[in-house]
Amino acid sequence: MYKLSKRSHERLRGVSPDLCAVVKRAIELTDIDFGVSEGLRDERTQREYVAKGASTTMKSRHLTGHAVDLYAYVGGMARWEWPLYEKIATAMFKAADELGVDLEWGGNWKSFKDGPHFQLSWERYPADSAACE
Repeated sequence: MYKLSKRSHERLRGVSPDLCAVVKRAIELTDIDFGVSEGLRDERTQREYVAKGASTTMKSRHLTGHAVDLYAYVGGMARWEWPLYEKIATAMFKAADELGVDLEWGGNWKSFKDGPHFQLSWERYPADSAACE
């Protein structure tokens, strides 16, 4: 069983408690170790990502603490191969189902597929929900 690092816990600060709970449960369920690369993001950073093409919107769920980006961690290194993110998504969706959380995965998007990205649904989680401590 894997555990989140101190750095990953720090990167969950400001993220919705429901999403934090999903990430914390998913690390217990996963076949692939992972870490949190980013949670809450400020507007300046989001603008930079849009300018670089790393994001396509200024309405990112990262701006409200309703999204996280995860990275697969294999052999002591971050890895980006798609099958790893499918396995992480399986653990994230299993955790979300257990906890009754409405989760969306960037890997399921029709365009701009984003394997590391997980977010709470807009419908069930408005932008003004509380964040993790």
